[in-house]
Amino acid sequence: MQDGSVTRRRVWSSTALLVLGRVFGSLCTFFVLWRLSHALPPTGFGRFTFWLAVFSVLDTWVDFGTGQTVVARTAASPGELPASLAAARRLRVLHGLAGAGFVALTAWTYDEPSAAWIVLAALYPLTHALELSTVAKRQAIDYRLHTATRALSSSLWVVGTSWLLWLGDHDPAHHLLAIAAGSATGNLVLHAMLRRDLAPEPAASDAALMWRASLPLGLAALFQQAYFWVDNLYVRTWCGEELLGAYNIGMRVLSASIMVVLFATGAALPWFAREHARGGLGAAIESIALPLVSLACAGAALLAPWSDEVLALFGEHARAARHALPWLLGAVVAIHLGAALLTGLVACGGRGAVLKISAAALALNLALNAWLVPTRGIDGAAQATLATEAFVAIAGWIALARRGAAPRVARPWWLVPPACLVAGWWLSQAVHAAWSTP
Repeated sequence: MQDGSVTRRRVWSSTALLVLGRVFGSLCTFFVLWRLSHALPPTGFGRFTFWLAVFSVLDTWVDFGTGQTVVARTAASPGELPASLAAARRLRVLHGLAGAGFVALTAWTYDEPSAAWIVLAALYPLTHALELSTVAKRQAIDYRLHTATRALSSSLWVVGTSWLLWLGDHDPAHHLLAIAAGSATGNLVLHAMLRRDLAPEPAASDAALMWRASLPLGLAALFQQAYFWVDNLYVRTWCGEELLGAYNIGMRVLSASIMVVLFATGAALPWFAREHARGGLGAAIESIALPLVSLACAGAALLAPWSDEVLALFGEHARAARHALPWLLGAVVAIHLGAALLTGLVACGGRGAVLKISAAALALNLALNAWLVPTRGIDGAAQATLATEAFVAIAGWIALARRGAAPRVARPWWLVPPACLVAGWWLSQAVHAAWSTP
């Protein structure tokens, strides 16, 4: 019990630190988006957010589950860390080169202006090979250095894009390159500060073995990022680049709103694995998921009535997403539950189930976007996102229940999230109505 309570405190303290860093990063991101939404033409801003979405998927492709795989393989066998790191680094480099080729093909397909700059920016994920140096810190649930270097990267995004605007440069591809350069610098600094503590890596490494071990998680993560961002392809095709920029502001609000659960579940993975061995995985998931889902319900309900005002901060063109944002906030609630459940599945060896759920979710999202976006525009894309994330949460719960590791839904504490949703909505609606009345 003492070990569990200490570990739980480490999980929450690490989560708090990561969230603090992510809040700073989100502030930097929103500052960049705010400045560029006003400085770039709406179509140029739409192209900028489109490639940011592509790069988010590219990051996941380069990682391909190697980070989690190395942590899982070396948690009980620290002596295997050098060989595992070498194999994972090699795999990330190979994936990074393939990803840059994909970006080049996509830029050519869309006949992008300044395509060469976009391809150059797409090389920055190669530095994710150096990011693996944090594995030992992650095993110890110590994220202090990781948070500091991420904050450095975020600061460089602001500096780089601001410098370009000061020079009068309004090319979206150049600003994309500034973002990429900031991220690459953070990875380089992170590795430089940690490499002295790492044992020498072997000259030869079995990247193929690492690829096979990472395949279920890698594909699952890739599918998850794909169904999160693939609506960009539909919106850009059917609605145009101007509406795409407005929609992606809403998606960035969604992304910022899920930072707590992503960090909490990521930090909790080693603990979940240990609790599974002790037969207490369901209770561990519940202790993490319940407060997070309650927080998500309250936050989404409080923010939804103010969608128009929030989007207006990014210019009049962004207000086109005012009806889409509440649907995306509903997806935030589903993600808070689904992330905890899928992390639990990984901890109990259900990587195959995670892969199947993610593949099914991608297929569902593609079908829903093909149906809804041509008729309902960006509102349809948001509705497809909510339906997909709800499916993931339900499927994750069912998969855990089959393994006897699901949280107990009959417990009265699960009435707290809907109560937070109702109370938050009522309060926010009342305040919004009073504020809007002349």
